[in-house]
Amino acid sequence: MPRLRAHLSLIAAFCAVLTMAGCGGKQDASPTATAVSPVQSADGKKVLRLAFPVQESGFDPVTAHDLYSSIVIDGIFDTLLTYDYLAQPAKIVPKITEGMPTIEDDGKRYTIKLKRGIFFSPHEAFGGKRRELVAQDVVYSFKRHFDDSLKPVWRFLIDGKIVGLNEWYEAGKKAGKLDWDAPIEGLSTPDSHTLVIQLTRTDYNFNYVLAHVAMAVMAREVVEKYPNDVQSHPVGSSAYMLKEWIRGQRIILEKNPNWAGGTWNFQPSGKDPYDETIVREMQGKPLGLIDRVEIYPIEEEQSRWLAFKNKQLDVVNMPGNFAPQAIPGGRLAPDLVAMGVRRQSFVDPEYTYLYFQWNDPVWGGSELHKVALRRAVAMAINRQEEIDVIRKGQAIKADFLVPVGVAGHNETYASSVTYNPALANALLDRFGYKRGPDGFRNTPDGKPFSFKITRQGNAIDREFDELYKKNVNAIGIRFETETEKFADSLKREKRCQIQIRGAAWIADYPDGDNFMQLLYSKNIGESNNGCYKSAEFDRLYEASARLPDGPERNALYLEMQKQFEADTPWVMGVSRIRNQMIHPWVRGYKKHPILLAEWMYLDVNTGKGK
Repeated sequence: MPRLRAHLSLIAAFCAVLTMAGCGGKQDASPTATAVSPVQSADGKKVLRLAFPVQESGFDPVTAHDLYSSIVIDGIFDTLLTYDYLAQPAKIVPKITEGMPTIEDDGKRYTIKLKRGIFFSPHEAFGGKRRELVAQDVVYSFKRHFDDSLKPVWRFLIDGKIVGLNEWYEAGKKAGKLDWDAPIEGLSTPDSHTLVIQLTRTDYNFNYVLAHVAMAVMAREVVEKYPNDVQSHPVGSSAYMLKEWIRGQRIILEKNPNWAGGTWNFQPSGKDPYDETIVREMQGKPLGLIDRVEIYPIEEEQSRWLAFKNKQLDVVNMPGNFAPQAIPGGRLAPDLVAMGVRRQSFVDPEYTYLYFQWNDPVWGGSELHKVALRRAVAMAINRQEEIDVIRKGQAIKADFLVPVGVAGHNETYASSVTYNPALANALLDRFGYKRGPDGFRNTPDGKPFSFKITRQGNAIDREFDELYKKNVNAIGIRFETETEKFADSLKREKRCQIQIRGAAWIADYPDGDNFMQLLYSKNIGESNNGCYKSAEFDRLYEASARLPDGPERNALYLEMQKQFEADTPWVMGVSRIRNQMIHPWVRGYKKHPILLAEWMYLDVNTGKGK
């Protein structure tokens, strides 16, 4: 997907549309400077304990397609660039490069100088030697996105963008084997620590791709040692390394002894007063003060919240169900204040959605009666009830395909698909979905059918099942659920095998293209989970991808929104309000809207003066 864009800041408005004060959001805190972590390890190690709401899938940057696996990947692997920890709006900065890339040739040539002394974590694949990260490792990591045997899910980030890369891929397909040593014109390495990327079209925003976790730099030796199980053997050069992984139970990360390290040196954003506190706590300290990160997949919301209140987790994203008890009237509850808990609150740059499988014989396709069926369900689902009852007010409706806080969002847009069960019933009557003796509708050719949704089956899923069952039954449609593990659902949806499923997408980078590409047909098997196909949407998307953020691209986005609503391949959901709760012994913590793993920027007070 070539992109032709002019240079400008895509994210100047990133924080302006957030409902809370600044990108850092509302901060509730009380003075607890002497609070000490309850984890007092015998070896004096500083430990950070976290929870995931779902099970992870694996830690190969090329194949990991869920947020939670990507968080771990971000802590283990280095990308060339990253984000400033405090800057608002979000700001790209060097990570393992000597300064920012030099951009020339009208935005088509990026010259990148790698830092020397960046080493991968120790591993037997390196024969007992320290293995330095070099430019060829970056080239190899880019190439892996074109290895079809891996079923890569992030190829769209560079597909068609780099001179010679797609041609190398096509030659490999023709030969039946990719030539990993073959040079690529657009990925040249003049010396061991210099990489020159030649793009096919002008793109002054390619730095966002270079900061994306999927573009993490890997060592070829490790991949070749574990060709069929790289996801279980992540070996990177960032602050942490995988020490233990029991699937679905715990993930233990420890400091990479070969990590280059650094010094905490960030400036307050000027938009969040709490930044001043963070800077006072952390300025001048070494990075990577956390020695061990423990992550526990805990699917039940109540269990996660109780673990936090019992001081078994250090930080947690407060489950929405507990808003009435935890933040009555929008303020921290007295018991949390007494514990010294701090809250950071903001609207995530994301939305949820419910997709219909485009290849499904009942729900998918562009025939008018199928469009009417999807539209009727979209009008029958009561999102306001979801916000009020299930999410306890901790969300806002998502109408536009680009969410709040992301360049390209249309804040004045009102969707044509609104909650209207009476009109939904009339639409189904009009297109031949007649009710049978049992009161439920059949297809126009007289066959019974159901709204069959795939779930994980946890407590919040059961709440949604009750809402959806009530909503679709009200328009005469049977309701059915199937449950399976989160990771299994992700695999099946990439093969277009799930009829209906709820999903979410949070910004990989804060630009509308990152969301519009979710419906591009060439991304089926990667990010287009509902396998939606529309020649008109594709035409509009390809035109928009060649434009910078601005009125011309926004006009195309509006046309894409109209095509989306005409086809209704999804039911739009909500953008959730994140209430990050932090115990007082955690120092320097601020949830970044894009950056995934903040661990290297934190400290934990153990009371030992370190």
